Amino acid sequence: MPGRKQKKKGGPTLRLLDQESGTCLKKWKGRLPVALLYPNSYAVGVSSLGFQLVYSLLNDFDHLVCERFFLPENSHTSLRSFESGRLLTDFPLLFYSISFEHDYVNLARLLLGGGITLFAEDRKDDLITPANPLVIGGGVATFMNPEPLAPFSDLFLLGEAEGILPSLVTLLSKQLGNHKRSELLFRIQQEITGAYVPSLHKPVYDEKSGRLCASIPAEGIAARVRKHTVDAVEKASHSQLLSPAAEFANLYVTELGRGCSRGCRFCAAGFIYRPPRLWDADAVVAGIAERSENVKRIGLLGMEMAHKEELETLSSYLLESGCSLSFSSLRADRISGPLLELLGRSGLKSVAIAPDGASERLRRVINKNLTEEDILLAAERLAGVGLYKLKIYLMIGLPTETFDDLQEMLDLIKKIRECMLPVGRARGRLCEITLSVNCFAPKPWTPFQFHPFGGEEIQNHEEGSAASAIRSLKAKISYLKKGLRNEANIRFNHDKPENVLFQAVLARGDRRLALVLARMARDGVPWKQAMRKEKLTPEVYAVHQYGKEDYFPWNIVDHSIRQDYLWQEYQKSFLAQTTVPCDTSVCKRCGVCGD
Repeated sequence: MPGRKQKKKGGPTLRLLDQESGTCLKKWKGRLPVALLYPNSYAVGVSSLGFQLVYSLLNDFDHLVCERFFLPENSHTSLRSFESGRLLTDFPLLFYSISFEHDYVNLARLLLGGGITLFAEDRKDDLITPANPLVIGGGVATFMNPEPLAPFSDLFLLGEAEGILPSLVTLLSKQLGNHKRSELLFRIQQEITGAYVPSLHKPVYDEKSGRLCASIPAEGIAARVRKHTVDAVEKASHSQLLSPAAEFANLYVTELGRGCSRGCRFCAAGFIYRPPRLWDADAVVAGIAERSENVKRIGLLGMEMAHKEELETLSSYLLESGCSLSFSSLRADRISGPLLELLGRSGLKSVAIAPDGASERLRRVINKNLTEEDILLAAERLAGVGLYKLKIYLMIGLPTETFDDLQEMLDLIKKIRECMLPVGRARGRLCEITLSVNCFAPKPWTPFQFHPFGGEEIQNHEEGSAASAIRSLKAKISYLKKGLRNEANIRFNHDKPENVLFQAVLARGDRRLALVLARMARDGVPWKQAMRKEKLTPEVYAVHQYGKEDYFPWNIVDHSIRQDYLWQEYQKSFLAQTTVPCDTSVCKRCGVCGD
């Protein structure tokens, strides 16, 4: 990959560029320009390992020049490429990577701000040029459910980039100047696994309910699009770019694998990345070894899925290399041995564990399978190595949840404090606990995709009330807040149920929501007002009880997971019955590994 060129110091972007390591700057002459969009700030985008991977893969092609675009910090800042300051209209190929629903409206803002025709159907059916670009979407959110963004996108790449991008780049390099848009897109979907062209699939809505009930493919096009999966790697994906301005400043991130075998019933990653793949320790070490010698802060993605043996091997390697460790959260039943020693030496003051369910019964409902004993022992061990700030992640609004479950969580937090206090006193440090509460949003491709937002089961597959769901969640937040009001050294924070309601709308949405996103981006109106203007309601999407045979907007994607398997898991949740972790050598339950 070409090295960096020296640039004079100037405005904010140039200062960021000067601080960043790993930037790829290429000459434009004789190369095909590709824009890579991240619909959030530079700090967030440059911290995304998937975004970095795509940037690296595209720039590995010598005949391409790939430059990045981020959401401007304010509305008065013009949209320019990060590397050379060019306009978005200088690029014939526009790739975007999106991971979270709350960035959907930002994508619309980026395209509009860059002078790009927002809706794909309004773009000219002619040769692809900078004045008539191809908009290509990817990222984990798109292969959960691409439909809310389908009207903005000419093409989606559904699956993992390493296996799709080389085929697409090869095809585009040969055919870009030979075919008009529709002909090129038809050929791409026919020839490339994971390629999805929304214009080749016509949505059908039920006249009575107004709900999406089918998608009809064009002649010669398969009804569903199979996601592309990478089987194994010799070297784990790792950070390509480091910056002090990143959300995780100068943190070198390496992934431990993809997917998760545990099958928590609320977690999309545990299902859309099936089969779960845990890279062997040598591949992870090879990824870590790519860093510069002076880089010592290491982040590991996927620590919750890792086996104890792999964690101990990696922890020993990092200890011997003089590295410190960073991560989002740990499984409470995996904190021991060299990992505990590494945590003690890493200079961390805080750590997070995620019980997710408020009670032991509820953790069986969601298939989390953490006992109270696991959590208490983890808290004591963490305090023992000097991690005196403990954050506990909790979800509310889960199926079958009651106030008795919430009370059990309040009692558990007080027990955690009691077990940490003596350890903290012995080290001369008071321990602090933060309960971080997030509202549950049903996600595609999980057993809880059938369940309505708010947590209450609705009879006969009807729609509930969004207002009622919000009231229920606020009452639970108030109950928890009141229960911790006078407790010393215990803090409480939570998200806003109204915001999570819109997240649930987008997660379970169809193409009509693109009109809502367009209104929000163009007119600056709130999402509820934009939905009213388009005669759509949150109840239709978020607060709906789906049945076993119902059609979902995301059925267009083929993850090989049987819907009846997800329904069985959903039914088991009401009985608080757990499912053993996935073993790909023998397990054939969900359909991904065959019958």
